[in-house]
Amino acid sequence: METLIQWGGGVWGGIGLAVLQIAAFLLVLLLGIAFLLWMDRKVLAAVMMRKGPNVVGPFGLLQSFADFLKFVLKEIVIPAGANKTVFLLAPILSTTLALVTWAVIPVAPGWVISDLNVGILYIFAISSLGVYGIIMGGWASNSKYPFLGGLRSAAQMVSYEVSIGFVIVTVLLLVGSMNLTDIVNAQAGGFWNWHAFLLTPEKLPLFPVMFAMFVIFFVSALAETNRPPFDLPEAESELVAGYQVEYSSTPFLLLFLGEQVAITLMCALATILFFGGWHAPFPVPIAADLPAWLTSLGSFAIFVVKVVFFFFIFALVRALVPRYRYDQLMRLGWKIFLPTSLVAVIVVSAYVVFLQPGMEA
Repeated sequence: METLIQWGGGVWGGIGLAVLQIAAFLLVLLLGIAFLLWMDRKVLAAVMMRKGPNVVGPFGLLQSFADFLKFVLKEIVIPAGANKTVFLLAPILSTTLALVTWAVIPVAPGWVISDLNVGILYIFAISSLGVYGIIMGGWASNSKYPFLGGLRSAAQMVSYEVSIGFVIVTVLLLVGSMNLTDIVNAQAGGFWNWHAFLLTPEKLPLFPVMFAMFVIFFVSALAETNRPPFDLPEAESELVAGYQVEYSSTPFLLLFLGEQVAITLMCALATILFFGGWHAPFPVPIAADLPAWLTSLGSFAIFVVKVVFFFFIFALVRALVPRYRYDQLMRLGWKIFLPTSLVAVIVVSAYVVFLQPGMEA
């Protein structure tokens, strides 16, 4: 930010450049999500042996933009008994919180809106507020089906946030920093340094623990974002769309967009915490001789490829895994993931204190 102010010639110039930076980041993010949605639908169609989007634009690539126009041009219908203020505020809150969380996500060296030293705490604080948008939307609709769907979704999100929190603690113990850029840089040098693998001789004992933490993080991310097979807001006995059943037009679009932004955020966090962020699987010797902007661009491309890979896995899980029952969902979160992640925190803490080189003193 200091560099921006210097380039802009004062505070107002710095603010203007910061706003442009944020706008460019959001534009790239939203365009990327539009094409990720196309990929999600294509993967689901391929598993079902059908074509999927293939009419609007080449290979159907513009289908997401056509759907956007359709939602924007539709009439907004609000139920007669609904609390209109809360009903309209809920989707705005959900989408805003999902987008604001991206402020601390580093996508390449130096490419981050706000490089906070407590970036992980920031993500925890903002993501924990996201449940309020769902509760507000379900309650304000003044219908029992959205209300029940909102309660189910809220309980599910809170349950799996606990497991995700302990999983991230294991990463923080290894790195010794809450800064996301530091977490990425700690995994430089090759895939054997990534937290999902840890195949270096001194950290090899932690490999099974951290790989299990990655699996728990990935499954918990599915539940945290109401993604199949954990899409329990839509109960099979109700055959309605959970907390968003009364929404249409732009409010529904905002709820849907907020959910997709959160899914993409989880893919980015999996990349940053466990798969080396923007670092390549193998060291690239020629990278030191390239211009800084070209190196950053290459790092950004690596980061994007990893995020798309995780989104592809999300899409495959959606297409292949049958839906859980609600009691199975809660049992998995509280009786399996929570104790396992707690034990992992103890094991990693013991390693850092007693076995990690340089910590004996």
